[in-house]
Amino acid sequence: MSESARAASDTAGLVVTAEQKAEALTRVNTRRWRPWSFLWEWARSLVLALLMFFFLHVFIMEAFKIPSGSMEGTLRVGDFLLVNKLVYGAELPVAGKRLPALRQPDRGDVVVFKFPPDPSKNFVKRLVGLPGDTLQMESGVLIRNGVRVEEQYVSHEAPDTDPGGEEFRWQRDHLVATAHAERSYMPSRDNWGPLVVPPKHYFMLGDNRDNSYDSRYWGFVSDSLIRGQPLVVYYSYSPDSTDGAAWLTNVRWSRLGRRIR
Repeated sequence: MSESARAASDTAGLVVTAEQKAEALTRVNTRRWRPWSFLWEWARSLVLALLMFFFLHVFIMEAFKIPSGSMEGTLRVGDFLLVNKLVYGAELPVAGKRLPALRQPDRGDVVVFKFPPDPSKNFVKRLVGLPGDTLQMESGVLIRNGVRVEEQYVSHEAPDTDPGGEEFRWQRDHLVATAHAERSYMPSRDNWGPLVVPPKHYFMLGDNRDNSYDSRYWGFVSDSLIRGQPLVVYYSYSPDSTDGAAWLTNVRWSRLGRRIR
């Protein structure tokens, strides 16, 4: 058989006739529908999606809403944040252990943490004191290790007032002073210290310095309470409205995607 005849014969074997096409379509259309197969595929996809969401939520990212104005100037009421939980070591559920941290918290970091008096609540503040730091405040100016700290992110809403009270008295146990000075110690919002931050603890302050319920009032934050670092504002709206749909009508478009520093 010549080469041309052999090629023609091979090509003819690959041609699908009209009858073969019709027979194939009939087999497909008459194939029995199996509802359990469909449900299994749907359930498997749902389980995989839930596992992926759980993994991302527990170990990598978590959403967080700003409920108060204590970080006003940096964060606003109605901001929704994505929080990086890996950076300081994500907490393993139930086990009470943490994954290795990518780095340790540092001065100037904005940090999400569990509120020490009530760990069921989350707070977000700026870390200003590391273990071993000596901190004090004079007329609203933070002094760390004897050096005045330039805090360009800080705002003051009520600089003409300086409330004091019993809630500051916890500071006496960490005061760098003589026994006589401890007895006469009268701390206030803008004038306190010097205090030494204990090991494995941090000192947190709000950027809205005159309107922030922070470490000045309730003490240090244990490293075991640290949850993560906010990265970006993924959604924001102005809640100061009588509109029940303010989350749709009062969106702060300019804040969407803003990085947190």
